[in-house]
Amino acid sequence: MGSSSRLFNRQRTVHEIFGGGFVADVILWRQMNITIGILLVTLSSWVVFERSGYTLLSLVSSVLLLLAVILFLWAKSAAILNRPAPPLPRLHLSEETVTEVASLIRTRLNALLSISQDIALGKDTKLFLKVAAYLLLISVVGGLTDFLTLGYASLLIVLTIPALYERYEDYLDRYAEMVFKKSHQLYLKVDVECIGRVQNWILERQKLS
Repeated sequence: MGSSSRLFNRQRTVHEIFGGGFVADVILWRQMNITIGILLVTLSSWVVFERSGYTLLSLVSSVLLLLAVILFLWAKSAAILNRPAPPLPRLHLSEETVTEVASLIRTRLNALLSISQDIALGKDTKLFLKVAAYLLLISVVGGLTDFLTLGYASLLIVLTIPALYERYEDYLDRYAEMVFKKSHQLYLKVDVECIGRVQNWILERQKLS
């Protein structure tokens, strides 16, 4: 399908829009095992949190407690039975890693603070309206569902809609183009029959007055 026939006349493919790398492969089901695994893990997590009554803090604490007990008993029994200790990797953060993470966090926070300052001082009206609209949307959606359900639904949408669109891209683009043309024709018809008449009526009233 030519680029001129794509939706919004875009030049890039769906895979290129998502970066063209490993993440794009996962989103578009080109790494099917990984994508299915992510969906199953998130579904299991959602069921655990929603149906079992666990909270995130209690579940993490229980898992860490179980892991610590298993490793402790393994290490003690290995020492008694002259067996090898648990094969744990060396847990260490290098100074370079910490510096890079801190620099990234500082850059993002400074950008966020700069945007917040511009909004608070009224320097960017369009940005204020965008942020207000996003916050209002988040507030409305948050009132309708909880965070975990929203997160799982968002992940499900990200892992299904782009893949379905890429698979049926030709059909969907043709349908969208047809809908756009019909909408444009309807707008022209309304403009001529309704808006044009109103404008003519206003002009006639002005001439009479």
